[in-house]
Amino acid sequence: MERSEELLNVVDVEATCWDGEPPVGAVNEIIEIGLTVVDLGTGERIGKHRILVRPARSAVSAFCTELTGLTQAEVDTGLDFDGACRLLAAEHRAGTRPWASWGDYDRHQFTRQCQATGTPYPFGHQHTNAKAVFARAHQLRKRPGMAQALRIAELPLEGRHHSGEDDAWNIAALILNLNAQGSWPGTPHP
Repeated sequence: MERSEELLNVVDVEATCWDGEPPVGAVNEIIEIGLTVVDLGTGERIGKHRILVRPARSAVSAFCTELTGLTQAEVDTGLDFDGACRLLAAEHRAGTRPWASWGDYDRHQFTRQCQATGTPYPFGHQHTNAKAVFARAHQLRKRPGMAQALRIAELPLEGRHHSGEDDAWNIAALILNLNAQGSWPGTPHP
């Protein structure tokens, strides 16, 4: 297998959110894209990236700031959504490199936002729901959240939970753990 075929983008997004219903006219929009590049061949996390995204139809609420640590002023310095998607394609080979996320929220949020804005979907078709793989590997009936999965796998939570950059880093650790056990899809079995 070529080295490039062993690389995986692990993605975690944070989006505008509210304690209850969104304000009239506001929608969930991606405000941070965390991306960790994983080399499945060497078992290493080889790149940690953060892309801030400026929301166009909503604002960062106090609830969202408390949850994610992101402020409106901070995300105002980010790229627009279209620019963030172009950056994913240009710098992270998002359209050709396989990718994974914890659950399907991230994939669905990109799909919804791309459709709403007319932005080309930045990712290829090779997506793996790491939460589902983890639940199968550990024979769990209920799919755990990322923090709970880290406890089950006896791995540390590094950084701030609900930071896209840190969550992608932690999800990557879970994926590498699954890969080392032979439970990640495509892992050669002895």
